Formats: sequence, C-alpha cells, structure tokens
Amino acid sequence: MKTFPGPVMLDVKGPVLDKDDVRRLSHPMTGGVILFARHFENRRQLVALTDAIRDVRDDLLIAVDHEGGRVQRFRTDGFTVLPAMRRLGELWDRDVLLATKVATATGYVLAAELRACGVDMSFTPVLDLDYGRSSVIGDRAFHRDPRVVTLLAKSLNHGLALAGMGNCGKHFPGHGFASADSHVALPVDERELDDILNADAAPYDWLGMALASVIPAHVIYTKVDEKPAGFSRIWLQEILRKQLRFTGAIFSDDLSMEAARAGGTLTQAAQAALEAGCDMVLVCNQPEAAEAVLRELAYVPSKESAQRLRQLRPRGKAPSWGKLLERPAYREAQALLRSAFA
Repeated sequence: MKTFPGPVMLDVKGPVLDKDDVRRLSHPMTGGVILFARHFENRRQLVALTDAIRDVRDDLLIAVDHEGGRVQRFRTDGFTVLPAMRRLGELWDRDVLLATKVATATGYVLAAELRACGVDMSFTPVLDLDYGRSSVIGDRAFHRDPRVVTLLAKSLNHGLALAGMGNCGKHFPGHGFASADSHVALPVDERELDDILNADAAPYDWLGMALASVIPAHVIYTKVDEKPAGFSRIWLQEILRKQLRFTGAIFSDDLSMEAARAGGTLTQAAQAALEAGCDMVLVCNQPEAAEAVLRELAYVPSKESAQRLRQLRPRGKAPSWGKLLERPAYREAQALLRSAFA
C-alpha cells in the first residue's frame, strides 16, 4: 500500500541533483522540497530540476518563497518581476477597485509562471501587519490595517487559485510588531492576547476556509506562552485550530533559523513542532543536517495531517511556458501589472 510522504520539507544542494540529494529525497520521512535562488539558473534548468525531483518521487510537494518584491527567488529569463506587497497596499489607498484587480493579477502571474516550471506552491501571502517596526517584514506586508490585508490577500489568493495553486498565510499570529529578525535572533512580542487577536491574527479568522495553509512565526508572545508560536500547542491547537477553526495545513517556519533553536537540536525542534501541531517542518540550507533529522525523527503523521497536505497539491494540468504565453488571461494580467506600476 502506498503511504503519504513524510513530514519533512528540505532543499537540495544546487541546480542539479546529485546522488546525496536523491538519497535524501527517497527517504520515507521526506515530504517536500523547497527551492531557493541558488537552484535557479534559467527556466530550462529549473524545469529539468523539478522533473528530476519528480523522477525520484512524484508525490513530493515542491515549494518556494516567491512573494514579490525582495522575496522572489526566480527573477530572470522571462519571470515577471512582481511588486512588493506594500505597493498593493499603497495602490489600495488610492484606488480600492484597481488594487483588488492588480492583487488578483499578481497572484495569477506568480502561480502560473511557477507551475509552468513544475513548482507546486509558493509560501505566500504575508499576512503580517505593517507597523513599521520589523525590518524582516517591512514592505513584504500589504498594509497596517488588518481589513485591507485580508481583502488584498483574498484577491491575491483568488489569482493563485485561477492558476491551480494553493496559498499559505504567514507568519501566524503576526510578526509585524516584533522588531527582531527571527533569522538571526529570537523576537519577543509582549502584547496581550486580545490585542493580537483583534489585529494581527484577524486576517486568519476572516479568511477562514479560503486559507489553505499557514506558517507560524518564530516569535515568543510572552503573555500567551513561553514557547515560540511554531512550537506552541496553545497557539496552534487551542487558538488556530479550535478558536479560529482553521482546517488547513500548518508548516513550520525554517527550523534552521536562529529563533528555532529554542526548540533544541534540529531533530528536537522538528519533533517539538510536529507534536505542537505542525503538519510539515522545513529544514532549509543544511542538506546534511536535514538528513540527520530524517534519520532520527520518530513521528508518524495522522491521516488527517496527510489529507491536509494532500489538499495542497496543485489543481489541473499546468501549461508549458510557451502555451502560457499564448493565454489571453496571462497576457492581460501582465499588462495590468505593467500599467499599475509603470
């Protein structure tokens, strides 16, 4: 009987697979692959890489952080350079209707181009609020107002869905107020729970069933739990699942980040994140360390967890790049982006 792939998402060494990559991808604890800029030389090579991954395992989820602005892994050889999400928020302040149309076009172009190259999903949209405090979030956030964030994210998600791609809201319950960069430090947010729920976490509540997956923040909210949200059953089980009734998949943020070390070794962090309620954990930029996690992790995903991850598989057959360029919807979306940010 074929089983669903494991709960670990890792990366590969470079733009082509080597025998060590193949061994790690073949491991039953591997469930996904995340790509970075170092995995991209040109479109032909990217398609060859995703095809090679599929040749090893056709059940792996291939993902990327491809938001727009400064977080866009593939930017040349025909890929549209997408706006930072703050640009959509600024457009909203001038013209609400146009902003929603451009957000949908952004999501569609983003997803259609990735899928044409064999990538299943992007970890987007960012739902953090723009308090002007967090340099790591900054212009990745749509807006300061959670209502605007929600409506722009809903429009962007619609664009993703038009291309058959799911979505991933991040960083639950909100990274915008914590000033430290969780890549190099452990951010702390000392606000009361009600303040966070009424503002930062509101988009997760309002988007409801339209939100397919979530990444929690590597932030400690001291008035709620001593653990970072991604390791906290209070945040993931009591608040996200029960109070906000979230039914989608939960990915950990990168466990290689400094803020994740509160969880101990990489394997201990992965175990803690999964036991707290994550469905899949990310171990990025350390392939050899990821292999130790695959070897040492003692965890069997539930059927419910497997189903949540299975639902993130893209829908429909994606056109090739050449066929995509011929699609009127794609050409119209690109034209709208050019005119909006000319």
